[in-house]
Amino acid sequence: IQTDVAVNPGNSGGPLFDLNGNVIGINSQIYSQTGGYMGLSFAIPIDVAMHVKDQLQKYGKVTRGRIGVAIQPVNQSLAQSFGLAKPEGALVSSVDDEGPAARAGIKAGDVILAWNGKAVDESATLPALVADTAPGQIAQVRVWRDGKERTVSVTVGSMPNEKVASSENPAANSGKLGLVVRPLTAQERSQLHAGAGLVVEDAGGAAAAAGVQPGDVILALNNLPVRSVEQLRRLLDQAGKHVALLVQRDAARMYVPVDLG
Repeated sequence: IQTDVAVNPGNSGGPLFDLNGNVIGINSQIYSQTGGYMGLSFAIPIDVAMHVKDQLQKYGKVTRGRIGVAIQPVNQSLAQSFGLAKPEGALVSSVDDEGPAARAGIKAGDVILAWNGKAVDESATLPALVADTAPGQIAQVRVWRDGKERTVSVTVGSMPNEKVASSENPAANSGKLGLVVRPLTAQERSQLHAGAGLVVEDAGGAAAAAGVQPGDVILALNNLPVRSVEQLRRLLDQAGKHVALLVQRDAARMYVPVDLG
């Protein structure tokens, strides 16, 4: 909760009251460039705090659900690329190979539209829904894949961790995207746990405008794995005005919508 309550080093952790005297949050932090209060503070919502309290009392620890996916918002360009009528849901940008989502068949490129009957209107909704589901429970997940909806049953789990990439090999221009790219080396494929991909050596044009940077690794275009510069050019020739690139940056994977004009 964003507020203008004065929170300083000695009083964070105190209650946030509404005008009726109800405790609605726990004051936790401030935004400050000086170390002191500057008019902007934040509080943990009381329902979140009470949920933690109940778990501590009942189990002696806090457990949160996990399905092992990285997600990102669906904007208008991505919605068009995936054939959605409007921007909605949480786009799965990567899936933990050993996680609950992978075992249930959820794939990178799926758009999660609902969790146990609750609509996921935007990506920020999903983490809280998953976290509030007890490990071991089976969740019904409605996803958008290949232009149609389907429902997947996921047995919710609890949490682990992952790795990165580097650079060396002749580069080539990818044409419409405005990128100079080269294939991954064997060492890079091993570090990334990727079968194939193209390293961005230089970025310009439409891809750079969309946020692609040197050092990014292009893994797929419109959910089709990219294995060579020639294949990338062919896929671009067959694509429409909007494409979705699956990009790995450091340890994170994300979809980048590119408008080819």
